[in-house]
Amino acid sequence: MPSAPAKRAVNGADAAPDRALKASSAIPRRVGVFGGTFDPPHAGHVSVATDVADALGLDELVWIPAFRSPHKPDRPQTSAAIRLEMVRLVTNADTRFRVDDCEITREGPSYAVDTLRDMRSAPTHEDAEIVLIMGADQYAAFDRWREPDSIRRMATIAVMDRGGEAGPVGAGVCRVPVGRVDVSSTEIRERVARGVPIEGLVTDEVAAVIEREGLYREGLERP
Repeated sequence: MPSAPAKRAVNGADAAPDRALKASSAIPRRVGVFGGTFDPPHAGHVSVATDVADALGLDELVWIPAFRSPHKPDRPQTSAAIRLEMVRLVTNADTRFRVDDCEITREGPSYAVDTLRDMRSAPTHEDAEIVLIMGADQYAAFDRWREPDSIRRMATIAVMDRGGEAGPVGAGVCRVPVGRVDVSSTEIRERVARGVPIEGLVTDEVAAVIEREGLYREGLERP
């Protein structure tokens, strides 16, 4: 029979994997929040989302199409249902990507603070480390968002930085280098209106939805 010290040594060795397991299970999941109008979602969105997920080691990146941007309340936009469909098509590119329709379901102006509160109250995210992803132009206006201090308490802010354009950032904010993709939703809408090809700027599936619904065509009222 082993002596008492030997027993302690064996028991300690047996307990070590349990302690390591508990420590690893205590590591919070890192969840990115990527919101926007996505009218339409394009190659640039997919590229920067992938860059941010890689750079920050995100376990999940949640794309959240806005029902209505509070920053552009009067701009015509495609129906929420069609934009949601297009976002779901592009998020097949990465297993870390997921789509949440919470802002569309909520309707009205889409405020980040409301979305973060909803996420924090959900069992799947209450213990997660949430990272709110935004562009440098959005960060420049962040203090004018609804309840910016509440947002800072609920999430880390990640500013996408293309070649230093983000500039200095404050506490609780990180800059994430992303590749430059010279394409925007505005450019795609304008190209469609002029009859210019958009091949390579959006996925084939999104292009098919744009064609099917007659989106962005000059002289046509958008749905």
